[in-house]
Amino acid sequence: MYMVTSSNRAREQAILSERHSYDVMLLTRSADGSIARAEAALGRYVLDEQQKTGTTYYNEWRLAERQITQLERMVYRDREQYARVKALRKMYRDRGAELAAAAAAAAAQKGAGGISLFYQAGMSDDGPGPALRAKLSEIAQEERHDLLERMTATGASGARANELTEWLGWIAVLIGIGAVILGYLAFRAISQRLDALAEADSEASRAQRLEEAVRVRTSELLEANQALQAEAAERAAAEAQLRQVQKMEAVGQLTGGIAHDFNNMLAVVVGGLDLAKRKLRSSKREVEFHLDNAMEGATRAAALTRRLLAFARAEPLLPVSTAPSELVEGMLDLIDRSIGERISVSTRFPDLPWHVRVDTNQLENAVLNLAVNARDAMDGQGRLAIRVDNVRLDDREVNELGAGDYVKISVSDTGSGIPPEMIDRVFEPFFTTKPVGKGTGLGLSQIFGFARQSGGDIVLESTVGVGTTVSILLPRSEVGGEEAGDVRVADSMAVTKDAEAATGISILVVEDDPRVSRATVGALEELGYRTIACASGREAIELLEREPNIALIITDVMMPEMTGPELIREAARRWPWIAVLFVTGYVGEAGDADDLSGHDILRKPFTVSGLSNAVANALSHRVSGWHPAEEVSAAE
Repeated sequence: MYMVTSSNRAREQAILSERHSYDVMLLTRSADGSIARAEAALGRYVLDEQQKTGTTYYNEWRLAERQITQLERMVYRDREQYARVKALRKMYRDRGAELAAAAAAAAAQKGAGGISLFYQAGMSDDGPGPALRAKLSEIAQEERHDLLERMTATGASGARANELTEWLGWIAVLIGIGAVILGYLAFRAISQRLDALAEADSEASRAQRLEEAVRVRTSELLEANQALQAEAAERAAAEAQLRQVQKMEAVGQLTGGIAHDFNNMLAVVVGGLDLAKRKLRSSKREVEFHLDNAMEGATRAAALTRRLLAFARAEPLLPVSTAPSELVEGMLDLIDRSIGERISVSTRFPDLPWHVRVDTNQLENAVLNLAVNARDAMDGQGRLAIRVDNVRLDDREVNELGAGDYVKISVSDTGSGIPPEMIDRVFEPFFTTKPVGKGTGLGLSQIFGFARQSGGDIVLESTVGVGTTVSILLPRSEVGGEEAGDVRVADSMAVTKDAEAATGISILVVEDDPRVSRATVGALEELGYRTIACASGREAIELLEREPNIALIITDVMMPEMTGPELIREAARRWPWIAVLFVTGYVGEAGDADDLSGHDILRKPFTVSGLSNAVANALSHRVSGWHPAEEVSAAE
């Protein structure tokens, strides 16, 4: 009985190993399919340059990454397979870097440039792409080999169990034969042997019953195993279908939200420009009114685009050291104007404010968004409390945050509260309980992305009929004040008075988009600067070698061949006295906050006033030192 039970256990273990191999092989095929769909989507993306197609490529590529991560967890016990999956992840990253150039070109709408880069990425026979598929095939082949061995082991265990069962039957037969012999001898023996004969017959009967019980139990175990496998297959299919439904629902919400808000903004822009064009020969006031409406719509569209980039974490944060208590205190007038007079605001700040390193624009937007959400929840009347606290947290005391010092910024209201069934959805993009036209649903999701990207987290507590408290936790920074590595972001949509232009200042404009280049050059010439324009970093280096009197370089961040940060690194090494102003609408893969540190930044789109002030600020941050013009002046 012990040997039969051991054989059955070994057989069940072999069946579990077979199931593991099937799961690994299925996951390799799924990852291969996700990579193939991502590359196909990228092929369409470089052709149509549509954001929706680019999003499909991004989602499929990230899905493949998650599948590779799951594959690592499944094979971590197998050292050889684990090493193959580690190599697979490196090939995946290399392939991602190879395709990134085509994706970046398509995102920048480079036309045939993206197609050629995608074609080059696909032409390589020994590049990351074929190697990636070969490694997936190798992993699946190894699992298939292991599967054959495990199936062989399963068959051997079954054969062993059958053999043992057969031997058990033979033993029973021998016992029966022994009983017959003993019965024959009993007739010839003395009467005392009759009891021994009865006992032997009883033992044979028990052995037969035991054999039957083992056979029945074995049959039950096989049926239970088959039922478990069927149930697992049904559950996997149901989970896959549920994930697909959830994914399609999220895509529908995202698409509908973006289309709704951008259509509203474009209606203002197009309508305002069309009316202004019709009124050109009418009164100047009417033309200015319609142009102001169009500018307002464009400004709102730019703000929504920036919020989308912040939510997707596609735009790097530009952190500086700041004290949240001082920042919030300086925002109180703005908050009062935004929420109205019927809401009373109370504040509480620590005696000794701690500093954090964050993007101050993002933090101001987060606090203002929370205040506006609280106003809507209170229907314009109630009490709003803003508190800044210095707290020390233990490891994982709040979600996944590690142990350490944090600054906690809390915004509490006395509004209607959030129902428990909606709390888990409040951070989803474009999810909102407000009426149509009252909000985009990006506020809390943007704050969530900003907090996580800054190394912190966000906590929401709400009780229906009592109110809601939203807390942002940010890690403490030991350094206070502005640092040399901090970036300086200019107000791109400023409508203030233009800064005074210095006569004779020469500015080099590096922009690969000819329309943006013409608009920038036109604005600079309108402000009184002397401008020189080029379309690439290589041309800029050649112009700097011929033009020694250039005082400022205005460069885009994402450019083919040589990015803006790469150009500035080369220029700073050879011409350290030249000021720098980065102009960007989307940094993406061309750089991060470290590449832009220590420089002025102007985000697209921008007004002439915004450009004027940004140029004046950049010139004021010029590095003092030797300049060719100064040497000529000294010689004279």
